Amino acid sequence: MTVRAVVTDPRARAALRIAEVADPEPRPGQVLIDVRHISLNRGEVAFAGSLPPGTVSGYDASGVVARAAADGSGPAEGTRVVAFGPGAWAQRVAVDTDAVAEVPDAVDLAHAAALPMAGVTALRALRTRPILGRRVLVTGAAGGIGRFAVQLAALGGAHVVASVGSAARGEGLTGLGAREVVVGLNGIDGSFDLILDNVGGAQLVAAWPLLAPGGDLQSIGWASGEPAVFAPGSLFFLGRSRTISTFGDATAFGPDLATLLGLAAEGRLSAEIGLRDTWERLAEAAEALLGRRVAGKAVLDVEPWRAGQSGA
Repeated sequence: MTVRAVVTDPRARAALRIAEVADPEPRPGQVLIDVRHISLNRGEVAFAGSLPPGTVSGYDASGVVARAAADGSGPAEGTRVVAFGPGAWAQRVAVDTDAVAEVPDAVDLAHAAALPMAGVTALRALRTRPILGRRVLVTGAAGGIGRFAVQLAALGGAHVVASVGSAARGEGLTGLGAREVVVGLNGIDGSFDLILDNVGGAQLVAAWPLLAPGGDLQSIGWASGEPAVFAPGSLFFLGRSRTISTFGDATAFGPDLATLLGLAAEGRLSAEIGLRDTWERLAEAAEALLGRRVAGKAVLDVEPWRAGQSGA
């Protein structure tokens, strides 16, 4: 049997297209999910053309368990779930049970699809330092990760400053918990115990001097696509060490997804969806995301898989 899936193609618009691929065969520790919604992340779209042609793309999906894991782990058949795993942008996907979480009735499946990569990245980056009563700066705060980071930092008791590329991009961030919204990094008063940088390049360099002694700059994105060039001696600092940390922990998302879903079910965390459409308009959504015309997450509805569909 076959399923429809988003695959990489350097000749296609946005280097992505929908094609027929083999129906995934789950391993014993995996569930098979009938996907209802997928969420696009900027990095996945930006680097699609660098992957081998025909690679099933994406990591974020929500849907219903079509087949429970053979080893008895994970949710039962028929459970509404959100998942993080390679090849997620397809009508059906096989995902490790430790990367899946059950979606509460109070949370819409489309909103759940927005959580995995962006939400867990923000959550794990914020956990690296105590933030209660501390100053936290989030750059690129208008994006998917940024909007989750602002909310979660505020929930953790931080004084949150949100940096955006334009005043228009900053709309709604104070409602999510930002104490201050600034354009760029000019005119910021005070230093920060933790900085979550989604921009990279020159802005990462400019953020470095804003760290307090003992502070940490978490490099979690590089939307600028530009190199970060530090002047000779600019990393030297007297006093407690300041650090720049990279982020790349993509293991065992399940428990953290459950945490985020719990907050969403309680109304304490909002999946800010700036674009919602059908996956047939994948190219338009990808271009809007790359063009920074999406405030928050881009979520696409997937045509449900049916036994006996064309090519099956």
